[in-house]
Amino acid sequence: MVEVRILVPCLILFSLSAVLAQSSSTNILCEMMSNTSCEECLKNVSCLWCQTTQKCITYPVRTLLPPHSLCPLPEARWGSCWVNFQTLIITISVVAVVIIIAIFICCFCCCKCENIGTKRTEAKIEKQANKRKVKQEERKTEMKMRHDEIRRKYGLTKDSPYSRFENS
Repeated sequence: MVEVRILVPCLILFSLSAVLAQSSSTNILCEMMSNTSCEECLKNVSCLWCQTTQKCITYPVRTLLPPHSLCPLPEARWGSCWVNFQTLIITISVVAVVIIIAIFICCFCCCKCENIGTKRTEAKIEKQANKRKVKQEERKTEMKMRHDEIRRKYGLTKDSPYSRFENS
């Protein structure tokens, strides 16, 4: 148990020192590339090239977007030299909005198609019910015709439905 208590703080200190050393070495590396070209600067992913000042700067990770005092957005290059940061942000946001709209349209169409399927099922059930009703009516008329035929055969026909049967 004692070894674990000593080991955990050592690991934490080692990790922090590695991160700090790496960030300070990145700062130095990016600043050393200031008088070179944009391509040389952007070989390191953590560097940002400012076109107006021709300086290579460490990308400000904490602010997400580089502040205007460091480098104006239209002049900042990151990832590739031919795309400025402002164009990159606009393009990414437009693509994201198009994807979100496409997802909403797909969801809307799926819900609508599901409702159409329900309407189709309801129409099919209604059609079957109508067929059954028509067949039942046909059977009813056939039975009435048979009964009338039997009544005529045995002389039980009535002229008026309200007259009484007479025994003859």
